[in-house]
Amino acid sequence: MTIQHRTALALACAVFCSASLAQAADNATITLYRSDSASLYASNGDEDAVNDGYAVVRERRDVNLQSGVHDVVLGDLPNNLDAEALALGFPGSDAKVISQRLLLGQGANAALTNLTGSNINVLGTNGQSLASGTLLRAGNDGLIVSNAGGGTTLVRNYAAVNTQSGQFPAGSSLRLRVDATRSGNAAAVLSYPTSGIGWRAAYVATLQPGSSCSMQFESRASIANRSGRDWHDAKLTLIAGEPNFAKPSGPRPMMMRAMAAKAPVAMEASMPEQVQMDEYRSYVLPAPVDLPDGSISQVPLYATRSVSCERTALYENGGNWLPPRPMIGDDYASGNNEITSTLRLTAFDSLPAGYLRVLAADRNGVPQFIGEGRINDTPKGTDATITLGSAFDLRGERERTSFHVDKAGRTMDEAFRITLTNAGSDARTVTVREHPNRWRTWALTSSSTKPSKQSTDTLDFKVDVPANGKAVLDYAVHYTWTAGDEPQS
Repeated sequence: MTIQHRTALALACAVFCSASLAQAADNATITLYRSDSASLYASNGDEDAVNDGYAVVRERRDVNLQSGVHDVVLGDLPNNLDAEALALGFPGSDAKVISQRLLLGQGANAALTNLTGSNINVLGTNGQSLASGTLLRAGNDGLIVSNAGGGTTLVRNYAAVNTQSGQFPAGSSLRLRVDATRSGNAAAVLSYPTSGIGWRAAYVATLQPGSSCSMQFESRASIANRSGRDWHDAKLTLIAGEPNFAKPSGPRPMMMRAMAAKAPVAMEASMPEQVQMDEYRSYVLPAPVDLPDGSISQVPLYATRSVSCERTALYENGGNWLPPRPMIGDDYASGNNEITSTLRLTAFDSLPAGYLRVLAADRNGVPQFIGEGRINDTPKGTDATITLGSAFDLRGERERTSFHVDKAGRTMDEAFRITLTNAGSDARTVTVREHPNRWRTWALTSSSTKPSKQSTDTLDFKVDVPANGKAVLDYAVHYTWTAGDEPQS
């Protein structure tokens, strides 16, 4: 072994060519699972680790084999994999894997660690070659290089490292011990799960002018890649649904770089193919997609279409909770003053979970943002409702007008008055939603407005409120219970 000493340079290592980080093998097949992680989709350039996102990658690797037992290093892997689920096979039975070891691409020597097994040329401060051959190890104590002549060199002080390929692989590396039946190139199939990459649905609804509620509905998939490596011409399948992950902490990506400058994927005329996949739904994209590291790309899920909807000004008090025993105490909730604006639509097809941004045209015809809400996984034909925000000109006030308990008769009566005010120049219809929740057995005994909807725990009233005016709703309920139900005072 030869040890060479040279003056240290301020930079630990540099590449003597114009190429960027090594690109991953093209044409990988990637199955992406949904993630709602805010940090995964953030565009602020923060470098905190992202403990979200999940994908299963399958890619072909060309391996240069030597007959017999020897080591092979595969680089350009994501920064963090699930090492227990990583697998490599040789479809042509050219070799079998004896053991494997994942070399994490992290720390000051991450770039050089990924070159393990590659042919490199180590250069000094004046450009002279210090060592040339196969990199065996990169650490704080220097580089260990296997020379072509059979010797080994430890280089402690160097200025740069040049690769024969002209590129540094990104991410982590996989060292394999294989037993090959022959020498020469062989095709291998590598598969692994990784984090730092995921997708979610992104919807944009633009409300159309007119008295009826309709909107132009755009459906896209947002794909975030913070995995530590690039993919080019990847064939993507998106999985909608929520598979169970048993491990409390999944794979963790190392670093999150700034957003890539590459433009988003262009919208194509052809749409993803939907397929039922066990208990989930898959979307197979019609064309390969580039996924640079540190980027968010968008692809269409459905063609843009016109969708009917329903706008509601909602004044709601209470909730669906019911007590284990009748509540006969004199206290009550006076309610809030806010009236919220909601939007309901019926799913034209199965809609994966994501966020819906709603726009409406201003007086100049310019679409303006009026609210955003989350849509959960919504099967075809079912409703999705989001809250857009608080209505500016509408207010509500709730007061109790009567309350009486007859403990001997096991009855209770309660009445309320809801006063709605409208400071706007247009008449409005407000849905008042009340939840009689003192006990599960009750009946509506009177109301100044007939309820538009009544269920076991909800009363809905549609109240017309004139412009620059007010409207009043009065209603009363009657509770009953049996001898086995002890009241809760």
